Amino acid sequence: MNKKREESIPVQLARESIICYLKTNRMMKQPEHLSAELAQNQAGVFVSLKKNGHLRGCIGTFMPTQNNIALEIIENAVSAATRDPRFPPVTMEEVDFLSISVDILSPPEEVDDISHLDPQKYGIIVSSGFKKGLLLPNLEGVDSAEYQIEIAKRKAGIFPGEKIQLSRFEVKRYY
Repeated sequence: MNKKREESIPVQLARESIICYLKTNRMMKQPEHLSAELAQNQAGVFVSLKKNGHLRGCIGTFMPTQNNIALEIIENAVSAATRDPRFPPVTMEEVDFLSISVDILSPPEEVDDISHLDPQKYGIIVSSGFKKGLLLPNLEGVDSAEYQIEIAKRKAGIFPGEKIQLSRFEVKRYY
């Protein structure tokens, strides 16, 4: 079975960048013939890796840090595979067994009321001072805005009672 044929262009780019990095210890160059969306726009991007249905790495940016979405995918795919502190680096032997998803984020917008959140539709950013926690939308087991906020606060190290700011964003998820 040829995974590449089944995968979207953003996911193919993520997989190729992981393979390139594992083989050469260098970031791959941006391919030439990409869509205008990937080559000319900027956005935050998250790359999630799963193996046998279990998280194997997830790294992303909620605001762009690269010149375009393609470079954001390349950078975050390599980071998810090799720099997620929760997991050992991915090995070449694992790459074919990884399920990869790429989330391209809309710009975050502040919300002043929890009623404007929907964990199936919106990801959230919870911040307090310099502490920020982000949770992507439509995650298994996250069925309420309250629970979504609780998880994001925990990720950020925000304590109960600390004043928080909420932002939401949408994603285009690619498999």
